[in-house]
Amino acid sequence: MVRNNQESSNSEFDIKSSFTISVPQFKQEKKIRIDKFLASLNKKELYSRSYIDKLIKKNLITVDGEKIKKSEQLHGNEHIEILIPVPPHKNIQPEKIKLDIVYEDEYLAIVNKSAGMVVHPAPGHYSGTLVNALLYHYKNLPDEGDNLRPGIVHRLDKDTTGLLIVAKTPRALSLLKQMFQKREIEKVYLTLSMGKWDKLEDTISTRYGRNPNHRKKMAVLKNGKTAVSHYQVMQTYDGFQLTKVFLETGRTHQIRVHFAYRNHPIMGDRVYSTKKQTLSFLPHNLKNRFKYILANKLERQALHAHKLEFLHPITDEIVSVTSKLPEDMKQVIKAVKSF
Repeated sequence: MVRNNQESSNSEFDIKSSFTISVPQFKQEKKIRIDKFLASLNKKELYSRSYIDKLIKKNLITVDGEKIKKSEQLHGNEHIEILIPVPPHKNIQPEKIKLDIVYEDEYLAIVNKSAGMVVHPAPGHYSGTLVNALLYHYKNLPDEGDNLRPGIVHRLDKDTTGLLIVAKTPRALSLLKQMFQKREIEKVYLTLSMGKWDKLEDTISTRYGRNPNHRKKMAVLKNGKTAVSHYQVMQTYDGFQLTKVFLETGRTHQIRVHFAYRNHPIMGDRVYSTKKQTLSFLPHNLKNRFKYILANKLERQALHAHKLEFLHPITDEIVSVTSKLPEDMKQVIKAVKSF
């Protein structure tokens, strides 16, 4: 049973609403984690376990009046109180920015993101983002209490181009996030990787996490979360290869870190490689040409989100969308072919 309460207050947060859930008596000695139990209710205020986790960390969910952890086990007959905070207010303005929408229905859209566009507002980037553009095109995107990321299911780096899913309804947002967590969405990238791989196809599997010496960078570690990338060489050129990458996991900067770790950094990557390292893979007669290319044609990492394929969370139809190689990456290949 769920009972909605009046708007209330909290010493740390402004509370938008609250409600109480009476947990039913379980059969025999059954137990269930509270985050899993709440996510299973499909209440409009609690669409995803990630949002529930945020509320628990903020002590906005209590069981029988006591603070809890997300691993708390329910035995039955408990009373859960949930406080829903007012979303953090940022004056994010809709902006008339052109979007390349390659797929759309009433539940979701797939956008082909351009290089240089930040996905959602963050310190230093409160305008010109994909979210600013989305708010202009779509008036009521779901946000699960985070109005800085309405409709955002997953992200691409600022200078990575390609396909990105946007949820248009609360239910689609919740289900798509779950699908990413369960690795039910196929993600394929194209990149220009330096050097020549020993194998035309292989898997890179490592432990992975935050670089202990550079907090804004990621790294391969002895301990950490599992990160798995599968690659396939598509075409070989002097000093680099057009490479297809299938992501099994989706860690931050995963492809860039994995390729640098295997000494095949992505062309143009200034974070996990340098221009000097990039030029070192090239034959002498191409170095001057590539100095010009990296300064004028390819001013970013050559990484493109090429394909998304998944079972539509609402209609159960297969959605398969591809995006062609962007112009700056084409220009690099064209320059080498014409030499």
